[in-house]
Amino acid sequence: MLGAACGWALLGSASLAPMLALALALSALSLLDDFRGLPVALRFGAQVAAAGLLIWLGPPLPGGIVAAVWAVLALTWMTNLYNFMDGSNGLAGGMALFGFSFYAVAAWQAGAPGLAATSAVVAAAAAGFLLFNFHPARIFMGDGGSIPLGFLAASLGLAGWQEGRWSLIFPVLVFSPFIADASVTLAKRLLRGDKVWQAHREHYYQRLVRMGLGHRGTALAEYGLMMACGISGLMILNVASTQFRLLIVAAWLTIYVLIMISIDLAWRKQAVEE
Repeated sequence: MLGAACGWALLGSASLAPMLALALALSALSLLDDFRGLPVALRFGAQVAAAGLLIWLGPPLPGGIVAAVWAVLALTWMTNLYNFMDGSNGLAGGMALFGFSFYAVAAWQAGAPGLAATSAVVAAAAAGFLLFNFHPARIFMGDGGSIPLGFLAASLGLAGWQEGRWSLIFPVLVFSPFIADASVTLAKRLLRGDKVWQAHREHYYQRLVRMGLGHRGTALAEYGLMMACGISGLMILNVASTQFRLLIVAAWLTIYVLIMISIDLAWRKQAVEE
């Protein structure tokens, strides 16, 4: 995050300065939490406040207060789900490298150099981090890295939409490897009545690690998924056909359902054998 801040100071867009300041504030608070431990209410309250402040400072959203509330919820969820997905060597750093790189490419193609440079800086910082975080990892992200990255993934995606650079489908698709895993896992735990705020090892990526794919194999498999999602996102932006876009979205929904069913079946089979 310090490396990203230096890059933003040199290349970042002035219009995005409030967003970047909020991300750095969340990083500082989360780093304190990594070292000392802070109450859940304080951390969650700060995340909601940062999301609300970003929406309040930004241009009005179509749909008024209802859209603003949904935007705050989406920003807060993305902030947290990125943290939930930071549990395997090289995974969250890889998502940052791929996700923000595709943001940068899309923004550059759309004629938004400030947004492109801001996203590229995050991707570059993630690449440097990933050199030491890929398995066997020597450094780890912690909340001080994952929380602001989740916030930036959502807020930069929203900014690109508000500027008319891309549709909301694009950022959702680019970060769908994390969104799909975390959202489905949370939904399953809620349906079972589990305490969703407690730590667990039920995410699909965690199951892949525990079923023998390991940290390295899981990261490489996820990188392939991230690359495919990013390329699909760029295809959606570069093809005007609504039918084509719907086909891409339907295809990815099907792919995720099949992947999750396959992992669930393999997990149950392994549990029976054990």
